[in-house]
Amino acid sequence: MIKPLLFLLFLIVVSWFSVKWLASLRSSSRQGQRLLDIAVPTLFGIWMLVFWEATVRGFEIPAVLLPAPSMIWERISNSVPILWADFRQTYLKAVIAGYVMGCGAGFITAILVDRIPFLRQGLLPIGNLVAALPIVGVAPIMVMWFGFDWQSKAAVVIIMTFFPMLVNTVAGLAAAGSMERDMMRTYGSSYWQSLFKLRLPAAMPFIFNALKINSTLALIGAIVAEFFGTPVVGMGFRISAEIGRMNVDMVWAEIFVAALAGSISYGLLALLERRVTFWHSSYRRG
Repeated sequence: MIKPLLFLLFLIVVSWFSVKWLASLRSSSRQGQRLLDIAVPTLFGIWMLVFWEATVRGFEIPAVLLPAPSMIWERISNSVPILWADFRQTYLKAVIAGYVMGCGAGFITAILVDRIPFLRQGLLPIGNLVAALPIVGVAPIMVMWFGFDWQSKAAVVIIMTFFPMLVNTVAGLAAAGSMERDMMRTYGSSYWQSLFKLRLPAAMPFIFNALKINSTLALIGAIVAEFFGTPVVGMGFRISAEIGRMNVDMVWAEIFVAALAGSISYGLLALLERRVTFWHSSYRRG
């Protein structure tokens, strides 16, 4: 017991100083600095995996409680066809369809709320009610309405992504300064000219914030919805089935695929946000 503990303390010290040293480096070129910005979280993640592996091996933790990363990777490499089929059913069908429709509906509704003021008092309280609905209550109803295939999971995703997009877009449309609005009115701009040339650009940080939040909510919603009825394929179905068989390494393999998909989606949206809102003060280096 003492030797594994000392070894873990050694790993913590080494990882701490190595990551701290890498984070302190600065590059004179923009490309070099970007590589350093990527290298720091990458090194930190590698050390986390090493610490995880050493903990499981050193303290002989049963695989049914926490499998080692090497065991999870072995399961991933041996189950690529199954993982791909689950990913295609859950993410490529349910998540993407529900995400696009939910965010699109929330955005369009926000424009209507902004254009027709009385809808703000009518729709937003209803939106609050819908956002408070528990997934475990909504998912079985959607399965009854739309069947066991991906359409019912997409419906759950639509419900989960609609309200964050609605609220953030409404708040973003109100973010433009009064001075800029007065100037647009002085120039005789119509509502739609002011919307597309001033207010929507000012709302982009809020809209992208909703898109990034929804990228993770959509995946969570689709996976949880699959617990309540799905064909014999899908990430949620696989997690539910394999945990009943005590195949915890397969459960962690599905978790890894879900985390990877969610991280890539979030990262792509962050890159797109940086290109669209390059003017924002948060991207200015001091």
